[in-house]
Amino acid sequence: MIGGFSTPKKDKANKVSGGKLVKTGQILVRGVDTYKAGVNVRGLGTLFAACAGSVYFTRRKTSHGKVRTFVNVAPAAKKNKSA
Repeated sequence: MIGGFSTPKKDKANKVSGGKLVKTGQILVRGVDTYKAGVNVRGLGTLFAACAGSVYFTRRKTSHGKVRTFVNVAPAAKKNKSA
């Protein structure tokens, strides 16, 4: 860009798609307000997994009639380590 102000691209988008396995603390969505935190997901601007498991998306209608998309994590089954 000649004579203009250029800024580096910001990586704002989904980081993980539905059905993928994630670890605790892994970033799911970054910098997008279209997705809200659902079950086992924490954060406001950057949503991250609160537990290990698989990602799934749900849509719910709010009390004001607006449809929201929520990012959720279904917990992975715990392995039994009995010998």
